[in-house]
Amino acid sequence: MTNEAFARVKIDQLLRDADWPLSDGRSVRFEYPLDDGSKADYALFDRQGRALAVLEAKSTSVNLSAGEAQGLRYADQLDVPFIFLANGEEIWFRDKTQDAHFRRVETIFSQDDLARRKAASEICRNPLDIPIDTRIAGGGGRFHQTTCVDVLCREIVAGHRKMLVEMATGTGKTRTAAALIKRLFDAHRVTRALFVVDRNTLAIQAEDAFTEHLPNLPCYRVPRVGRRFQDEKRITIVTLQTLVNEYENYSSGYFDLIVIDECHRSIYGKWKRALDHFDGIKIGLTATPCVMRDQLDVDEEDRAAIRDTLRFFEVDKPTYSYTMREAIADGHLVPYEIYRAMTARTAATEGFTVARSEIDWGAMDATTRAEMETLFAGGDTLTVDPTALERKFTIPERNRAMVREFREILERGYVASNGIKRAPDWGKTIVFAVTKRHAETLARMFDDAFADKKPMPTTRYADFVVSSLGPEDTVDGAAKIKRFKKEPFPQILVSVNMLDTGFDCPEVRNLEMARFTHSSILYQQMRGRGTRLAPGKSRFTMWDFTGVTLRHNDDETPGEGGIVVVSESSKPTYTPRRLLTLDVHDEIDPSTREWVTVDETGNAFMDVDDARAEALGSSFETWLATQKFNTDQLRLLHLVKEQIKANAAEMTAFESWRFDAPPLSMNGGFERAQAVFGDEAALERTLIGMNDAVFGEGAAGGGFDDSSRLKPASH
Repeated sequence: MTNEAFARVKIDQLLRDADWPLSDGRSVRFEYPLDDGSKADYALFDRQGRALAVLEAKSTSVNLSAGEAQGLRYADQLDVPFIFLANGEEIWFRDKTQDAHFRRVETIFSQDDLARRKAASEICRNPLDIPIDTRIAGGGGRFHQTTCVDVLCREIVAGHRKMLVEMATGTGKTRTAAALIKRLFDAHRVTRALFVVDRNTLAIQAEDAFTEHLPNLPCYRVPRVGRRFQDEKRITIVTLQTLVNEYENYSSGYFDLIVIDECHRSIYGKWKRALDHFDGIKIGLTATPCVMRDQLDVDEEDRAAIRDTLRFFEVDKPTYSYTMREAIADGHLVPYEIYRAMTARTAATEGFTVARSEIDWGAMDATTRAEMETLFAGGDTLTVDPTALERKFTIPERNRAMVREFREILERGYVASNGIKRAPDWGKTIVFAVTKRHAETLARMFDDAFADKKPMPTTRYADFVVSSLGPEDTVDGAAKIKRFKKEPFPQILVSVNMLDTGFDCPEVRNLEMARFTHSSILYQQMRGRGTRLAPGKSRFTMWDFTGVTLRHNDDETPGEGGIVVVSESSKPTYTPRRLLTLDVHDEIDPSTREWVTVDETGNAFMDVDDARAEALGSSFETWLATQKFNTDQLRLLHLVKEQIKANAAEMTAFESWRFDAPPLSMNGGFERAQAVFGDEAALERTLIGMNDAVFGEGAAGGGFDDSSRLKPASH
């Protein structure tokens, strides 16, 4: 078999992967004769027999660029807009009505996707000629929204396919996205869009917003892994975690536009394969600055997140930026004041001494207790980094002091050394805590401190919510958040990783920073929870009990913040015997999370098997992103991934005997798997690495005989 003939065998399989019917005599035609007497390797037609695209096949030893002119000539003769070049390993694509160059795509587009794109191309207009719907964006003098839409449309018309928008929290990112989507749909530049978020709560919010703003563009939210996308709907809303488990079931042409919300997270290194799979125009939205800073004290996770985000969108700065400073100056966000008050322990920048008698040993599990005994090393004191508080131990008096200070300043205000008195506003308050234990402790303390403000003893003045993504999450968190937003009580909601990003409650008047973070990204997201306008609200107050505002240089920057009120605490100097730093970086790594899924009505529930399947699928994708495989190997590995997900409840490793069991046996079994990877040893290495990454170190070692770890008994 010649190289080109071998490539055509692989291309046939790529067509089957994209659900092209090869044997109906109509959809895919081989060696298709053209008017000049030449023959196109492949001509692709719709279900009615109308030409859609040409596909030029090359051998694997030939660079695909050699087929560009030939493919374009064939497309002109057949009068089709789309051209594919393929050699069985790589696929290039060009829409000659929009593109100057070919670009690499992950799959051949499906028949339906090509037909949909061709129909749109015949009536496509310049989006800049379509008026922006000012009922969605631009109202109330929010001209930054329409300006952003215009900037993005100009970039799209110029041929750019990746853009990044930085827009401060509360300035209308979702409205702006909705106005952009509508304009692109009205211009027939886009016919199917994907909106990606990282949490189910944000997916629900996006669905509500699009339903309100885009009533003529049917949208829906994919509720969980395993649900097929709805082809008839125009806008699909999905969490990234669901997307990484489902993307390979669709051709690269399925979405024309992908909008990625809160794209500051460092997801582009780990799970970028799922985002890269689709060929649509990609637009990232973030509320936090995405400009690389050169200061030495920049948090390394922030630096990596910014670097990965800019690299993914192929820019050195955001395509459009509207900062918090600009929004406050324009009157679209409220300014804020800072009340800073730290206990002596918290303010001890050189570390503070903890006596053995001050530790709550009874609250520790056996492992933590043993670790602390080791750290004390038989002594009576230990010197601790104050940013580590509430990680390995707690100081109850510190928490009580913060609660007392909050109530007293609300009641009496604060008189500075110059005699000026300032007082915060009473109202809804978010407290950012460190752990579930910390959150529950603070909620009980706040509830007790404000008992006189409750209409009845059974009312909760303060409550707490924890994550929505971990084993200690608050089961009824969604209901608590709804009550906080819509009802008089609770007035205070203590949060751990639940309200940091994406939470929208304009009535919030106070933010209490009871946790410390080195991350500027996370800090700015937390600060953004208080910036939204509300009737009668002219400012909000940040209560800094940890020194976090000092860490991020948040002081009297004109237009950026407001008045800084500082209550000085004594700062004794200690001579540390030992400095203990306890996990001060507390941003969440998505790959370690367990996920709460939601049903069709948006009610949260925990399905253990579904959550494990999703987690294993995500770990598989994280591993796959670090590897390099050819198309045959990837095809087989995706089948392996589906088997892992299907058997997630009981599977602790993927053993090689599964290749000889249905449904993998229908793909040629173990012998075929060996052939795809070259030999048994190569297959063994691949499965060992995959099992270690997906199930944990050593998972690949079980279930194999002594002669070969991965060789089943039948061999």
